[in-house]
Amino acid sequence: MRCFIAIDMSEDIKGSISDVIERCGLKSKGIKWVSVENIHLTLKFLGDVKEDLIPEIEKRLALICMGHNIFNINIRDAGAFPNFKYPNVLWVGMDESEDLKRLYEDIEESMSELGFEKENRRFSPHLTIGRVKDRKGIEPVIKELYTFKDAFFGSIEVKEVLLMRSILKPTGAEYSKIADFKLSLKGVNYKREEIG
Repeated sequence: MRCFIAIDMSEDIKGSISDVIERCGLKSKGIKWVSVENIHLTLKFLGDVKEDLIPEIEKRLALICMGHNIFNINIRDAGAFPNFKYPNVLWVGMDESEDLKRLYEDIEESMSELGFEKENRRFSPHLTIGRVKDRKGIEPVIKELYTFKDAFFGSIEVKEVLLMRSILKPTGAEYSKIADFKLSLKGVNYKREEIG
């Protein structure tokens, strides 16, 4: 099954992003917008996972999350990869967070021990809101999106990490939750050697 590890967004944040999509989205048919209920922060895309590996992934994620405190992230800014001039992916960003970076690194390391390839790009946390399919006539969208480049969308309290399943359908990806893993209130330090 096709899986990924993610942090979900609050309904308030999804509502704010929905407003952005609404203001930009009516201006072009060249962009495939992500449905608002699917907006999330991907920590690790696992790809196709054998079902018998799921319990080991769950065990590792539970242990990692126990070693990380609940933390907050500010959701702000909007942009495009690689840039506004030649956009392929449209996104909403977030403040840099040491807590988030450490969580990402622990997951990345632990999953690599199970044979999942490490990401060779620098961790650049963002929420994908749209993918450009045809650049023809998208200038008004990019111009509108640019007006949100310094916008503040709100804060989320990260309390859990999700293991998600993705089913690809002609209408787009359909996501369902396999399991959730609560972050700690106690702040026990995660030690990688505890995984046996």
